[in-house]
Amino acid sequence: MDQENINKFIPMTSINSGSTREVAPDIAYYTNQIVNLVMIGPRAGPWVLIDTGMPKSAKSILKAVEERFGEDVPPVAIILTHGHFDHVGNVVDLVSEWNVPVYAHPMEFPFLTGKEAYPEPDTTVEGGLLAKISSIYPNEPIDISDVLQVLPAGGIVPHLAEWRWLHVPGHSPGQVALFRERDRVLISADAFITVKQDSMYRVLVQKEEICGPPVYLTTDWALAHASVSRLAALDPQIVISGHGTAMEGEELKQGLVRLVNNWKEEAVPDHGKWVKEGNQ
Repeated sequence: MDQENINKFIPMTSINSGSTREVAPDIAYYTNQIVNLVMIGPRAGPWVLIDTGMPKSAKSILKAVEERFGEDVPPVAIILTHGHFDHVGNVVDLVSEWNVPVYAHPMEFPFLTGKEAYPEPDTTVEGGLLAKISSIYPNEPIDISDVLQVLPAGGIVPHLAEWRWLHVPGHSPGQVALFRERDRVLISADAFITVKQDSMYRVLVQKEEICGPPVYLTTDWALAHASVSRLAALDPQIVISGHGTAMEGEELKQGLVRLVNNWKEEAVPDHGKWVKEGNQ
């Protein structure tokens, strides 16, 4: 396995970094600098980890896992919502520690098997400071071929019988979200997020607001809109997004309606290399 291409510390953080928050007895999320990892399962196990955070953070993630589940209670699997650097940053170190399989959508496989790099982040896009400095974010592929497995067809989530996965492309080709019907909990990945990710100030203070996907890495705005519309139709009651704090209730519902109905104004930047007619 190899992730040396992305294995560099990215100097950014938020006020929530290092905290674990529980949204249900069997669901908690850990904020690693500016991105969320989700732990699904009872404290006694078995449990599943969703995403693996920013590069060079394995020690802090292992500590958070131990604080929630105790010593020597590794997950039974890791599921990657997509392969961007801030979601796969510690996958090799964690797999080496736990010896567990990793699941992803097949359309993400080129970026997870060393075959293809993502497009370089768009520093020309309309947005705040984090968009302007996005050239520091690695876009190279990693290679976890030895442990990588395809998410089962039909939305089946390995080891999580109550959950289903949904293909939500736009931000990346094979991005997936996860949904549990019983309590309408949604893990939205970066299909939509709860902080304006291009603004350094809003990321730092974690200002809550329903936003479209990060502008500097979203390559297909039409697909992204279709994905958000699909997730909004689920009528989620609680959402844990890839970035920002968990949101619930009426604030979440109204925010999603506004985002879907005013997509071009709310989400699509005025300019950028992936903004063009027919792609909004």
